[in-house]
Amino acid sequence: MKKTARKQAAKRIAKRPSAATRDAAVEAVFKAYPNPVRAKLLALRRLIYDTAKTTEGVGALEETLKWGQPSYLTTESKSGSTIRIDQVKDEAGRYAVYFHCQTDLVETFRELYPELRYGGNRSILLDAGEKLPAAALRHCVGLALTYHARKRKVK
Repeated sequence: MKKTARKQAAKRIAKRPSAATRDAAVEAVFKAYPNPVRAKLLALRRLIYDTAKTTEGVGALEETLKWGQPSYLTTESKSGSTIRIDQVKDEAGRYAVYFHCQTDLVETFRELYPELRYGGNRSILLDAGEKLPAAALRHCVGLALTYHARKRKVK
């Protein structure tokens, strides 16, 4: 297989970035988080990549910084809305998953998972001292990663 063909094939698979391909700026942001929050954000990062890998039509994710926050984009398939993760400013031990506020994603999540905590119409709020609600978050992340694809089907 030619070198460019291998690169294209590798891009089709949504996977966690290897140490060699990770963006140094993104890694620096993760390293700057306090330990309990960093561990939870890294677990959330793995959950996002694992969800993308197992969700049909998503393809490879691009990890970058948007507004200084680790962000996950479906640039190849354009199937979804950007997901961002970060600690909650001025609230020690809290972190959040952020979604585009002009979508109906958080409204949908509220209906499906009223037990989760929300920040307005843009985030799911989490506590580093609590267990990650993995099943609910996988579903929410999957809905975000396929948001545009679902909207296109409706038209």
